[in-house]
Amino acid sequence: MNNINGLIALLLFPSGLFIMAGGLAYQWIDRKLVAQLQNRIGPRWFQPFADVVKLLVKEEVIPEGANPWLFQAMPILALASALTAVLYVPMFGLRAAYSFPGDLIVTVYLMSVLTISIALAGTNTLTRFSLVGATRALTQLFCYEAPFLLALLGPAIAAGSWQIGEIAAYAGKNWWMIITQPVGFFIAMVGLMGKLELPPFDAPEAETEIVAGALTEYSGRGYALFRLAQGVELIVGLTLISLFYLGGISNPLFFIVKTLCLLFILAALQALLTRLRIDQTVGLWWRFIAVLGLLQFLAIAIFATWRWIG
Repeated sequence: MNNINGLIALLLFPSGLFIMAGGLAYQWIDRKLVAQLQNRIGPRWFQPFADVVKLLVKEEVIPEGANPWLFQAMPILALASALTAVLYVPMFGLRAAYSFPGDLIVTVYLMSVLTISIALAGTNTLTRFSLVGATRALTQLFCYEAPFLLALLGPAIAAGSWQIGEIAAYAGKNWWMIITQPVGFFIAMVGLMGKLELPPFDAPEAETEIVAGALTEYSGRGYALFRLAQGVELIVGLTLISLFYLGGISNPLFFIVKTLCLLFILAALQALLTRLRIDQTVGLWWRFIAVLGLLQFLAIAIFATWRWIG
């Protein structure tokens, strides 16, 4: 019976198919909000689901010169990593499926596998658009990864733990950390946009410049799996930020309210800002955001050390 319950939790709820469906729903909400803010109608509610179904039934065309095993493995690796990260995060206000000390570091690493997989997928083809997109994706990865990690480590240091569940419990019993660590919240939000290549950090897949970037040669199931992985990572990222900076998530209602509020902020930023060139993205991260993140991290570390000594 325990094995059956475990399989249901992994395959259906709260992981697996339910998370992928939730990711598509959140992608639709994001697209709808951006459209409304830009005075457009936007897609109907079933559009992301219809897109995935259409892609899943299409033939997967492997381009000439590409390694077929690598070409087909990268989308699977991206989705598997995103779904594995879900196991360590208390989704929908429920307990995490699996938790251990240090699971925060593992989760952040698993969230980075999506970008690495996209970059490897792009370098595996001979198309110039894919190569340019892969180069931009890796460049952007090196820019936002360290600040994003620092933004999540701030609440971890304040809670005195590297375990997501314990950090969330600490955040739920104290002041919302968006008040005590506003810089970290800002960096986490911007870092999530960079991870998902949302505007204005969408240079790696700029449609008007390089078609679809690193994923230009993907047309069928592989492209669908990448989109599913991005949807899953969107939910995981919003959940982590809500857990750490918005007082935790104690029930499904709080999960929906807090994550949708964060999604509205992301949509507003996408509608407000225009695409940055890759050199502008690098300059923004390392001249301002990384420095701010490091300064706040040092301040939190000093304060935590003083509190423990005292």
